[in-house]
Amino acid sequence: MFRILSRAAAYRTAAATAALLLGAGLPAAASAQAASTNISAAPTSGFAMTDATDPYLWLEDIDSPRVNEWVAEHNAKSLGTLQSDPRYEGLYNQALNILQSRDRIPSAGLTRGGKIDNFWQDAEHVRGIWRRTTIESYNSENPVWETILDIDALSAAEGANWVYKGSTCLPPEGRYCLISLSDGGKDATVEREFDTVERKFVEGGFSFPESKSGISWIDRDTLLVSDAFTDANQTTSGYSRVVRVLKRGQTVEQAPIVYEGQRDDMSISAYVLRDADGNAKATFINRATDFYSRETFELKADGSVVPVPLPAKGGITALVAGKLVVSTDEDWTAPSGQSFKTGDVFAYDFEAWKADKSVQAQLIISPNEREAVESIRATRNKLVVALYENVRGSVYVYDPADWSRTRLDLPQNVTVGIGSTSDEDDRFFTSVSGYLTPSTLYFADAATGQAAVSKSLPAKFDATGMIVEQHQATSKDGTLIPYFVVRKEDAPLDGSNPTLLYGYGGFQSSLLPSYSGTIGKLWLERGGIYVIANTRGGGEFGPRWHQAALQQNRQRAHEDFQAVAQDLITRQITSQPHLGIMGGSQGGLFMGAMLTQRPDLINAAIIQVPLFDMLRFHKLLAGASWRGEYGDPDIAEQRAWIAEYSPYQRLSADAPYPEVFIHTSTKDDRVHPGHARKAAARLEELGHEVLFYENTDGGHAAGANLRETARRQALEYTYLTRRLMDNAQDK
Repeated sequence: MFRILSRAAAYRTAAATAALLLGAGLPAAASAQAASTNISAAPTSGFAMTDATDPYLWLEDIDSPRVNEWVAEHNAKSLGTLQSDPRYEGLYNQALNILQSRDRIPSAGLTRGGKIDNFWQDAEHVRGIWRRTTIESYNSENPVWETILDIDALSAAEGANWVYKGSTCLPPEGRYCLISLSDGGKDATVEREFDTVERKFVEGGFSFPESKSGISWIDRDTLLVSDAFTDANQTTSGYSRVVRVLKRGQTVEQAPIVYEGQRDDMSISAYVLRDADGNAKATFINRATDFYSRETFELKADGSVVPVPLPAKGGITALVAGKLVVSTDEDWTAPSGQSFKTGDVFAYDFEAWKADKSVQAQLIISPNEREAVESIRATRNKLVVALYENVRGSVYVYDPADWSRTRLDLPQNVTVGIGSTSDEDDRFFTSVSGYLTPSTLYFADAATGQAAVSKSLPAKFDATGMIVEQHQATSKDGTLIPYFVVRKEDAPLDGSNPTLLYGYGGFQSSLLPSYSGTIGKLWLERGGIYVIANTRGGGEFGPRWHQAALQQNRQRAHEDFQAVAQDLITRQITSQPHLGIMGGSQGGLFMGAMLTQRPDLINAAIIQVPLFDMLRFHKLLAGASWRGEYGDPDIAEQRAWIAEYSPYQRLSADAPYPEVFIHTSTKDDRVHPGHARKAAARLEELGHEVLFYENTDGGHAAGANLRETARRQALEYTYLTRRLMDNAQDK
């Protein structure tokens, strides 16, 4: 099935998934005083404003004896503190039982011939297995699975620490696939050709070494290779800079280059646009100049490359029933003279558009200010859209004949997700979940509008007496910021509730209501309150909500998060001794901004795989690709914006920071572990208490398998218990 996922969209998806997996106290009378206390003056010490004034640059070495010794020393201290807590073991066992439970809903990937693929991990399959069954078997109570590839067995046979990162299969049959394998969970992968019928790697087949290259099929013996195998062919972000067409038997160096980008581009990628039968209709090349902007070109049969007029922010979303579906994340005027607004989705007759780019388009969706198109998928004949209004989702089916729509009959006021779609018919999977509603997977037919329950997740925690509320906080500039509160209905509103506030606030990633057994069991069931802030920078209200906090406006997102924390205190849901915060990656930057600007509001902070030194983020690993989000520290004007909030430079000896828990992964090749290490080192130098943990595996997800994930979660909730439930400010 044809599907395009830009690198930006892939990052947003990963981020949202991580948010689902990861999961204050002043009395109301003191809230006015708290609101006026803002520790946000520009840094004056000159600390780490240049490389010459940064004493901890050595912690950016990924793997050196000095760094390894530092990490080992800090791991021993942190693990000794948290794992010796009598509550740790119980929390670990509960997390592991949930993560390894066999009654989880197995993800369903529709493939040709009425088959479903799934990747599964449990206690017996720690690294996981790729397996397959029929649609009928999957929808039964006890599916019968056949194993295609066993990653545990492969790792044992090769003495490797393989983490499965997915497969790219040749349409339409999908027999031959390129398997992506990561060493310890890194973004960089090796690629190997695999035969799903013979269930073995193809002898002498396509094989590529570890890199962040992109590889896709043209036909059985030809590949599109976005080459990042050498430094010379990488952008400054570490992604591919050139595109090649590689024939079977050629080395990468022998394959001719068909397009070459600039060193400072974010990435160059290519893909084949196919119809529902797997027929190649066009080959496109994307030149991503930054995280959100790109130029599109068509690679012609004669090898020429021709510019294609599409929105620089947005692009092709689907090809369905002969219609090319396009979305735009900016106001855009088409060659036809038609004007489209940010967030609009429209369509061209594909053959007419291919012949004449100035043909008229048909408007499909134009969201209002409180709506957002969260995802778009195509079946053989229909377009399926997840549309959100005020962070509550519905699924609509659009008919390409006239773009009329019908709403799928699903529960209301929940999160909906569109799963795998069929290119043989109009059937697809869609999921429904909420903070207290275990996920339910529906098998739907876009042609008839019928949807039936396929799988339901049993409750993983006791939600009796719990409620979900949606409130709004007023940010510094007057913008209303929605947030969800999950709590026991009889929780006293006297400021005494241990409360965990989660945020992300970037990359147009939406934090939508979702069911988490571990958050429920390890926190809610034990009397904790869970809060999710839908700040600007996210995608909850579409591209404009995200763009309102880009670059020079990044501080708006930080103020949104701080406003939610203050509102929780004002409402006496919690108070400073009982309020903790959590966030990872971009969310780790969020936590750093809260820590350095409003430490008076919090008594705990979990800072996961964070960005922290924002004056050097663009020099570390994939950081250069995020200049479209934050700005460029090498440009004086933009460096000034960033220096105003960069947490690393703002840390102070005199600020009332709580003991923080920072964790990262040595194998994280997306956000450099140096950010987390340097944050911990600087805090310690200034006399503050820090718990620091670095997993040697796991990549950006900070866990290469379920046991590592359970350990991370148990460490986090042990820390939160000590800080927020034990009511001890000095712990």
